[in-house]
Amino acid sequence: MSHRSRQLKVSSLARVEGEGALDVSVHDGQVERAELRIYEPPRFFEAFLRGRSYTEPPDITARICGICPVAYQTSACAALEQACGAELDEGLAALRRLLYCGEWISSHALHIYLLHVPDFLGYPDAIALAKDRREIVERGLDLKKTGNALLELIGGRAIHPINVRVGGFYSVPTAADLAPVAERLRRAWDQAVDTVRWVAGFDFPDGELGYELLAASEPDRYAIERGIIRRTTGEPFEAAEFGAHVVEEQVPHSTALHARLDGRRFLTGPLARYTLNSEQLSPAVRGLAAEAGLGRECRNPFRGIIVRAVEIAYAVEEALRLISDYQRPERPAVPVEPRSGTGHGVSEAPRGLLYHRYELDADGLISSATIVPPTSQNQAAIEDDLRRIVQDNLALGDEELTALCERTIRNYDPCISCSAHFLELKWDYR
Repeated sequence: MSHRSRQLKVSSLARVEGEGALDVSVHDGQVERAELRIYEPPRFFEAFLRGRSYTEPPDITARICGICPVAYQTSACAALEQACGAELDEGLAALRRLLYCGEWISSHALHIYLLHVPDFLGYPDAIALAKDRREIVERGLDLKKTGNALLELIGGRAIHPINVRVGGFYSVPTAADLAPVAERLRRAWDQAVDTVRWVAGFDFPDGELGYELLAASEPDRYAIERGIIRRTTGEPFEAAEFGAHVVEEQVPHSTALHARLDGRRFLTGPLARYTLNSEQLSPAVRGLAAEAGLGRECRNPFRGIIVRAVEIAYAVEEALRLISDYQRPERPAVPVEPRSGTGHGVSEAPRGLLYHRYELDADGLISSATIVPPTSQNQAAIEDDLRRIVQDNLALGDEELTALCERTIRNYDPCISCSAHFLELKWDYR
């Protein structure tokens, strides 16, 4: 089998967010190419933002993704607040982090229970799983609802929140408003612990990624909504230096750009966050991770499901801490006056580092916008991992090998729709 040509094609990937395809070619026992084709139409969000007021990106960019809109709102707000020289009050910054915890819980629960777990339990999808193991799917849905409850209370609604603005929020909850959500979170803690212990018992293929890892980092806590940018080799850098290190390029087979870190493939996301920041997890969550078999680092993409479960536990615990310490801010937002300038913002979307850059004129109108989502940063690494997986498993039949490729892609939880937002069109008239 290794001495003949093979062509594997998946015309539409299942159980991923968005639409994409996979093409793999093997000749004389060597993988010649493995291409994750993103064929969704480009969405032009950066172009839509040009000429808009500096107050509009939180609402506009939230529409890039229905699963992680808070990530887009947070990175946008951070960049615009920097450009305008504004800084959040401490209570508003804490509320922004609390909102983001809701998104982590909701998004990770969705991926683990509805998209990823069927791969490990031998089911085609979560619907088939629910027929046999209803209680498992119900636990995942309940965790997701807890995250949604936070999003709805603080953000105004779970999908594309409407209460977020540059400088803070349009309104802020009282401590009494947060009490029912805290009760849900206390129940969610037990569910999160059960989830970690459960997924830790799955069978995981061997594999370790050697790519450089990139993630936001803070000295005294696990980074979510802000931080400097750390890497596994080299010095950390600020968000303002992102463009000097991470360069995007167009590839012929995808409407999503590919990115390289100082010319090399790299990876962002849960594995990067955990490997770079596991010491910043709370003692309870570090103990839970150790119980699940995780060391200080995790580079096996198949074990990423454990890392996501650990991050759910952290987000639940962190949300409970923030609610316990909550004092209603005296004002829902700080004043943000327009001025000419450039701002940069990063945050840790569930799928990885999300970067925004905005250039404003003196009236606060946007003259240029750059958005670099995590999936476009990861695509080169995903394709390289696919080449390795296929090369190491050429003895499998086409059906089995194709299924393994799809499973490999789902390890990264790619948000394909997020990545398909740019296309450079060149005409060649002859």
